[in-house]
Amino acid sequence: MEILERLAGASRIGLGLAAVGRPAYINLGRAADLPTERSVGALRTRAHELLDQAYASGVRYFDVARSYGRAEEFLAQWLQARPDAGDVVVGSKWGYTYTAGWRMDAEVNEAKDHSVATFDRQLGETRALLGDRLALYQIHSVTPESPALRDAALHSRLAALAAQGVVVGLSTSGPAQAEAIRAALGVQVGGQPLFRSVQATWNLLEPSAGPALAEAHDAGCMVIVKEALANGRLADQPGDAVSLAAALHQPWATIVLSGAATAGQLTSNLRAEQITAGWPDDLAVPAGQYWQERSRLPWS
Repeated sequence: MEILERLAGASRIGLGLAAVGRPAYINLGRAADLPTERSVGALRTRAHELLDQAYASGVRYFDVARSYGRAEEFLAQWLQARPDAGDVVVGSKWGYTYTAGWRMDAEVNEAKDHSVATFDRQLGETRALLGDRLALYQIHSVTPESPALRDAALHSRLAALAAQGVVVGLSTSGPAQAEAIRAALGVQVGGQPLFRSVQATWNLLEPSAGPALAEAHDAGCMVIVKEALANGRLADQPGDAVSLAAALHQPWATIVLSGAATAGQLTSNLRAEQITAGWPDDLAVPAGQYWQERSRLPWS
């Protein structure tokens, strides 16, 4: 797969902009991590500083989404200002619409819809910002119940995008990630597998998707790990670098995302590539418990 060839030799850690593309998110510790004034300009500056640091450190995969506030916009502006960064690989996601209007106290921050109409609209929005820099486009947060796994019209649209050279994939969430991943691996268009990348939550608290991710890897998919720090719950114990190293150690993992919001966090996250052992193997909790606890994390 060309996208893997482009990432060969780069850091296996990618940078996701979920934490700095919008003023509110569920990661712990945001009051200390972000500027007191979370204006568009302040978070744009922070995002660009992190992108500069990541690129200088060998990171070449950057992750955004339509629902991450202005993350796509921030990344697009950075790419325009950095013509030397032609080797960056950009992945984005569609299927959630950001609804908070840059407010910290919004009752609803995002709305999920995996319909053809939403795909058409959001692909246009993403293309307007990122143009042909878009290398990977994933359905955001697929569960086994998602109509995206069964919608033939949507599959046809996605196959047409893949024919243009964009890798088509999906991200998963919830306690049945493994079921969603295996269902996605069975989706074909014209006798060929449709989904060539999977982005899933895997961490020391919630490793249940591991076997299905190994199957996706064996089927030739790019596998991206998100939330390796469990939205900050693993940042102190066993620590951010150790937790990320545990994910990097999984033989099926192509990229492990850092969700750093500060320069210090990114520096610490990148140390994971030098750690080869030492993470605990007794932290896992039942998947249902993990996702219930995650659902109670406040947007802040």
